[in-house]
Amino acid sequence: MNILITSAGRRVSLLRSFQKELKTLNLQGQVFAVDSAPMLSAACQVADQYFEALPLDHPDYISWLIALCQANHIGLVIPTIDTELLALAKNRDQFERQGIHVVISSEAFVSQCRNKRLTHQFFNAHHINVATEYDKRNFTVPLFVKPSDGSRSEDALLINYKEELREEHFTDKKFMFLEYLDHNEYEEYTCDLYYARDHKLKCVVPRKRIAVREGEVYKALTCNNVLVPYIKQRLKIIEGAVGCLTAQFFVHKKDENQIYGIEINPRFGGGYPLTYLSGANFTKWILEEYLLGKTIYEQFDVWENNLLMVRYDAEVLVHGYQS
Repeated sequence: MNILITSAGRRVSLLRSFQKELKTLNLQGQVFAVDSAPMLSAACQVADQYFEALPLDHPDYISWLIALCQANHIGLVIPTIDTELLALAKNRDQFERQGIHVVISSEAFVSQCRNKRLTHQFFNAHHINVATEYDKRNFTVPLFVKPSDGSRSEDALLINYKEELREEHFTDKKFMFLEYLDHNEYEEYTCDLYYARDHKLKCVVPRKRIAVREGEVYKALTCNNVLVPYIKQRLKIIEGAVGCLTAQFFVHKKDENQIYGIEINPRFGGGYPLTYLSGANFTKWILEEYLLGKTIYEQFDVWENNLLMVRYDAEVLVHGYQS
């Protein structure tokens, strides 16, 4: 019944949600954490136990993680960052053969999410508009430049003048020149979606992104708006999708019919604690599905609308630390 949060970093609220729900369900388990620098990870310090992780690109990472789970009676693994998703998806069957459930979507779906061009194809296939990708020989400014395999807004730039473009933007095929969706005209939402083990959508919680720091939201508002029926209609089943997905959408402020899909991350997002505290208990559903073998049949719509989250920095103290 033990649970492992990988690349735990600052995910204190996520980790504590699993600690709380284990107790609520009367499950005798602990929540462990791994990180490349556990002494500098706040989540590791509040975990029941922590371990120092091998680098994600280490050739023995998967075998090390399986052995760690076996040695510590871990039956459930929760990934948290983009760069580990594909490796875990590719090796999910290895974990399953050892009785370890990794809450990760299929390799095919994760691959679509990790490549922004493939994500655009996915949205188009589900009748969701996307920002136009310009030919690098024929574009207009302002435009948005981002790498097709980026995460956490790294190397993503708003370009107002052609002179701001660098040579690598033209020569590196990963960089996409995209139509700019003006924040003065569009509201930005991150939607937490829960997919049961049958790949059916069970819950949609849109969160309005009010302020973001280092790619992670720290001021947000739950909004029961047009995106709920929109997503239910178009994404009610995603082959291979399981657990928490975070999907980003832009909605026009004056015309709610103008909706653009931006990206999907097949993992818990940094703003999930707001969804959890609003009443959409993805954490409990994961425990019920993967540890108790329950089936989630019905969609869940009873979460608190217009719930505002304003984050602040808190301290976790480690006594006797030596660098």
